Formats: sequence, C-alpha cells, structure tokens
Amino acid sequence: MNSDRLTALRGLMMEREIDIYVIPTADFHESEYVGEYFKARKYMTGFTGSAGVAVVTMKNAGLWTDGRYFIQAERQLEGSGFDLYRMAEPGVPTVDEFIEASLPENGVIGFDGRVINAAWGLRLQKIAEKAGGRVYASEDLVDIIWEDRPALSAEAAWILKEEYAGESCASKLERVREVMKKEKANVLIMTSLDDIAWLLNIRGNDAVHFPIVLSYLVMTLKGCILYVQPQALDNEMKEYLAANHVSVADYEDIYMMADRMAEKSMGRVMMDVSRVNYRIYRSVVKGSEIVNRPNPTVLMKSIKNPVEADNIIRAHIKDGVAMTKWICWLKKNVASGELTEATAADKLEDFRCEQEGFLDVSFDTIAAYQENGAMMHYKAEPETAAVIKPEGFFLVDSGGHYMEGSTDITRTIVVGPITDKQKELFTVVLRSCLNLAAAKFLYGCTGQNLDILSRGPLWELGLDYRCGTGHGVGYLLNIHEAPNGFRWRHVPERNDSAVLEEGMITTDEPGVYLEGEFGIRTENELLCRKSEKTEYGQYMEFQTITFCPIDLEAVDREAMTKKERKLLNDYHKMVREVISPYLTEEERLWLRYETREI
Repeated sequence: MNSDRLTALRGLMMEREIDIYVIPTADFHESEYVGEYFKARKYMTGFTGSAGVAVVTMKNAGLWTDGRYFIQAERQLEGSGFDLYRMAEPGVPTVDEFIEASLPENGVIGFDGRVINAAWGLRLQKIAEKAGGRVYASEDLVDIIWEDRPALSAEAAWILKEEYAGESCASKLERVREVMKKEKANVLIMTSLDDIAWLLNIRGNDAVHFPIVLSYLVMTLKGCILYVQPQALDNEMKEYLAANHVSVADYEDIYMMADRMAEKSMGRVMMDVSRVNYRIYRSVVKGSEIVNRPNPTVLMKSIKNPVEADNIIRAHIKDGVAMTKWICWLKKNVASGELTEATAADKLEDFRCEQEGFLDVSFDTIAAYQENGAMMHYKAEPETAAVIKPEGFFLVDSGGHYMEGSTDITRTIVVGPITDKQKELFTVVLRSCLNLAAAKFLYGCTGQNLDILSRGPLWELGLDYRCGTGHGVGYLLNIHEAPNGFRWRHVPERNDSAVLEEGMITTDEPGVYLEGEFGIRTENELLCRKSEKTEYGQYMEFQTITFCPIDLEAVDREAMTKKERKLLNDYHKMVREVISPYLTEEERLWLRYETREI
C-alpha cells in the first residue's frame, strides 16, 4: 500500500530531523524517461506518468504534474495519501512555493542529491537557508524502504557507425573542444545521457525505449574519461573508445573524481548546472570556477547533418509503411468487436517489426479509444484496455527507433459513426497542423513566433491544449529533444525556445482533449530547410517528413479554405507516391481511396 510507504518514509524523516522530502521523476542524469531502478516517485505515489514531483511533509503529501497527466494522476492517486497539484493552473503553488510556505523555522529539506539538478538544489538550499535551516542531500530515503527495487541497468553498449551518424566521434570531440577554448574552460563535465551518446557515437539500452548508456563524461582539452559500468563494454567498444582517446572508469567513481576536484582546483570547469546533479556540483564548486552554460552538444545534435537528415527520411518511409498497413488492417477488423486498445497497439508494433532496421518503439504507444483519448499520455494495459467498438475515434500516438533514426506520429482514426462535433473539431485540428507545416518565415524565428499558426484556429473557438505544439526529435535518441520546439509561451524548464535552424526536426501536433468525451491529435514531423534569400534576409520553411494518410472520413471539406484543401491534397499525393510501392495491391487500392482529393 502506498500509504504504508508514506508512513515508513515519514519515520525515516523523523529520525533524520527532515521536515520536507522531495522525490522527483529523475535519474542521476536529468533524463526525461528513466529506467525502472529510478522510478522512486512512481513507487511512492502510484502515479505512472513520465513527469511529476512528489513532496512529503510530516502532515501533507503532494504530487505536481502538468496538464498532459491531470486526468490520469487524479485516478491513480486515489487512496495514496498524495494530493494532486495541477501545475500552471490558477491558484496552484509551484513546488518551490509550496516548500517555502511549508518549511518551519530552522527546517530541513531532504532529497537525494544525485536526482536533483544543481540549479534546483541551489534554489532549495536558498529556501532552507532563508528559514535558518539547511538541506540534507546525502541519502536516498526511498531506497531504504524499497525492498524489491529493480537492479540498476547495465545493458551492452554499441557503436553507431558513421554511415548512420554522419560524423566521426573524433570530429565531434574536436568541435566541443573548440567551444571549451572559446569559454577558456579547462574541463567539461557532461552528465546528460543523450549528449554523451551523441558525442561518442554510442548507443545502449539502459532506459526503456531510450537507447542510451548510463554514464558520465569528464573532458579536457587533451582527453576524456567515460564513467560507465564495466559490464556494459565489450572488447570492441573498449578498443573504439581507446582509439578516440577516451579512457574508461567505473560509473560510481564520478563522485570520487568530484571530491578530488574539490581538493585541487581545476580552473574553469564548464557544466550545465540545470543538468549536472547537485551532489557532483556541490563538490566541484568548492575548488573550481564554474562556467555555467548548456552543453555544446545540445545545439550540435539538434541540427541534423545531411547524412542524418537523409537517413531520418528513410526511417519515416519505413514507419509510414507500417502505419499505413496497420490503419488499413484496423479499418477492416474493427467491426469484429474483438480488438482492444492493447491488441491494436501490439499489432502496430508487429507491422513495425517487419521493417528492416527496426530496433524498438520510441516510446510507450498511446492507443486510446474515445474518452481515453482525452488523456494525452494514456497507456493501455492488457487487463484494463478498452474494447474498440465500431463507433467514434481511436487515437494512436506512437513511433519507432530504426538504425536510420527515430519517429513520432499521431493519427486519430475513425472506427465508426462520429458526431458533427467530432468532425468539426477533427477538421480544426487538421487545419492547425497544416497551417504550421506550411509556414514560411525569416531566419531568427523561434517556435514561439510560429505557434499561433497552429493554435489560432482552436483559439478562435475558445479551445486550447495544455502542452506545447511540438518538440525536437533526436537521432536514435530522445524522442523529445531540446532546444527547438513550438509553444506559445516561454517555459524555461522545457529549454525549447531556440532559433529554428536548418536541419532541426520538430513535431507538429495540435489537438483537442475533452475529458469524458474524446481526444483528437494529428502529428507530423517537420524538417527545417532554407528557402530563398532576399533583401530582407534568409527565409526558412518546413519539409513534412511523415508519410501516412489522414482520415478523410472525419474531414469537413466546407470548413477548410481553398489553400488548406490544397495543402491536404498535396500532402496525400506525396504519401500515396512514397508509400504505394511498398504495399500489396489490395493495400494500394485502399490507400488510393484514402488519399483522394477533396
């Protein structure tokens, strides 16, 4: 029982004189998605969403999460002892505001210093000091009560060859060192797993659907040390790292290194304080000058090189074939009344597995029928999955990791008769998606400049969605990748407000989510390209790289402008031409009808 765990945690807090204990959704590397070992917040609260923070005092306990998870969290927190705090809603305090208001004089804030980033840890430290108190960051209290905690993952690492990466590890290391020289930094400490994987051209399997290797990297102007679990490296990997002048040390030794740096000054040490964990930072800062800036790799890896861009388009063709075959299959079989959200999702994965170079799904498939579609990150479990009836909408948000890259696509599929309201809102969402994809803009724009193109048709109806319109996508890495994205307001922790550069890939996924009724989302991926250059500057545009039909059964042609109808017809023509060669004759005939002009 979660309430028993809460009681046990409070007992440990009392023994250590801790007034407030913070449990984030985090590993030691600030990853968005974490392995089973790190799901302490899920263990304590029962909430399974990917984002959220639990805060426990001696009298109260709360769970903070964002609008994607409000419905899910409310259901899962029942009987847990945790109250739901809906982030960014009027009157709801932030986590820090709640902690500051709840901390008694001379109080102590506790947390595991390895799972709280330094920037946040310093804020909590300041809150505690303001009250005459302190932080207690040396112990993972949840670990003490979590008797059957899963083991720390140590899967085998592997090399991503240059034919896929498009640039050698040596070249990437040199580019990063050039940034270090400009910053006059002697050392770079890198802890974010996607940055390390991209830089070294390595991949692994230490988080579900997240092909990374648990590791830290400490880099100087002459060499670097990879702190990694030794069982993750075979002889080939060791030789590869050595050839690139990368030494290897044990994963846990990073903290010994940090303590040594505290004793002996290393000069200027570059790190991203919002990514490096508090425990490492607290040691290093004692003996060195900190250069706080984003890892140089963040922008570098977001701008796909020509090899990566071409490969990713190939990955999307494969994924489009799988999705198209699956939608055709779904339409033909839904009338049986035997399909569930879970079995339909499994069948989609089967179609992806048929594609050459497929490695894994890129995140847990969101397969949501009717009212479940209103939960943005719903996951159907086999024992509770809804039966898909031949009526209404079936929303499926899914993707795949291929050797050629990663994909993310959403389609809302008509599985039977729909209402006028559903058709109206489906068409509005479609218009939103098409309008953003057709944007032409001057270089220097960010996603915030363009978000209105997507959100505008919905705002005209007094509707909105409680999330960004789109996010960057990594190359066989994070499906959510900084620093590019589409959203209407600045959200610092999202780190997605960078200028849109040629080579960046960003999703375009507006939606409507009506609790208790249905959800609608249409999602394609956009590759940023240069357009013409004039006296006014360099113009940019998007190339849609997702290839899959959009369900015309839900489209109200009369509600679209002539330009919007042309955009849809042109898109469907492209889908038909690209995907048809990979289909059976029966599937080709079906696709020809599904992509007809309107």
